[in-house]
Amino acid sequence: MTYRVEISSVAEAEADSAFLQLSQLMSPDRAKQWYQGLLSAIESLSEMPKRCPLARENKYFSKEIRQIMYGKSRNSYRIIFTIVEDSEVSTVRILHIRHAAQQTLGENQESNEV
Repeated sequence: MTYRVEISSVAEAEADSAFLQLSQLMSPDRAKQWYQGLLSAIESLSEMPKRCPLARENKYFSKEIRQIMYGKSRNSYRIIFTIVEDSEVSTVRILHIRHAAQQTLGENQESNEV
């Protein structure tokens, strides 16, 4: 089964912000390579997204939240997503792209809705 991949506007903004930060820390070519790799990692979720483990945020939300890691050491990011199964078109929705060191989403939030 192939899944459609949708990226939320929040996740797009987070990816762009990460790219801008990394482009200040490394060469423009390396930052572009990082960004292209990020897009490839996201696109890989069109096949077997359930291969990815539950995200640490999963316990805070009513829908199943999964993650795939991208990058190495200080440049490691979590691509946080949910899977919407539908009889016609099943979708992977990219919710956030967060640095691995960032606080867990939902930890200090009142709402448990995604």
